[in-house]
Amino acid sequence: MTTRPDADIELGLLLDAIFEKYHYDFRGYAEASLKRRVMSALPRFGCETISRLQERVLHEPNVFAALLGFMTVQVTDLFRDPSYFRAIREKVVPYLRTYPSLKLWVAGCATGEEAYSLAILLAEEGLLERTLIYATDIHPDSLRIAQDGVYPLDRFARFSENYLLAGGRGSLSYYYTARYASAVLDRALKAAILFSDHSLATDSAFAEVALVSCRNVLIYFERELQERAIGVLRDSLCRRGFLGLGTKETLRFSAHAGAFSDFVPEERIYQRTWEATWRTRSKQS
Repeated sequence: MTTRPDADIELGLLLDAIFEKYHYDFRGYAEASLKRRVMSALPRFGCETISRLQERVLHEPNVFAALLGFMTVQVTDLFRDPSYFRAIREKVVPYLRTYPSLKLWVAGCATGEEAYSLAILLAEEGLLERTLIYATDIHPDSLRIAQDGVYPLDRFARFSENYLLAGGRGSLSYYYTARYASAVLDRALKAAILFSDHSLATDSAFAEVALVSCRNVLIYFERELQERAIGVLRDSLCRRGFLGLGTKETLRFSAHAGAFSDFVPEERIYQRTWEATWRTRSKQS
């Protein structure tokens, strides 16, 4: 019988402890990736082993709060992967125009850049005034940054390039005010977005929306958690609603694949089929 390495055993115990103490569930996350991130955190907390880190996490809540920054991936930009946003603008927006009011969901919003990107896009398409964007994440510090809508000014050269490649209709500078070394996003964008805590590992669908954008989140989950998460995303979509995933993510091998049809396959944008929507609504009733 093969014996698991001590670090793997310790990691499992750490994840169990975090769930029991703080109700954050990382047990279905991809183990190899999560292990690398936890190991990289050990020097930051002065720990030689994961077991020592577990002891500190259990007795020092501030250590867990800081550890979350290592355990969650918070890499994002305004209009990251511009071709995705161009596809939303050119292919999805014509459908969104038919709704008298709109609700969208950015799941795993990190520090908020994707939610603001959608808000800018919808503003340019004349839809923002009748839109509410839910933007959720499990990381409290990231949500605070997102709510503030203040980012380093030196990032905006790249953001502006992304914006134009995504089909931007003007200048990105219209949507922010420069203050010293920071850029403060426009108040009208913030007013359209509701940032809140939500975990795809433990929480359920909370609203019916026309579009869910959940990009580069599923790749950090093991298969069972991926299936759970896709089920939550599916249940949140209205009739003929749209689901956007990351470039390395797919529904092809999911048990939920039958609930969707390809809409813009090259950008991983799917549309929920009417039949699947009807069946789910019938079961719920």
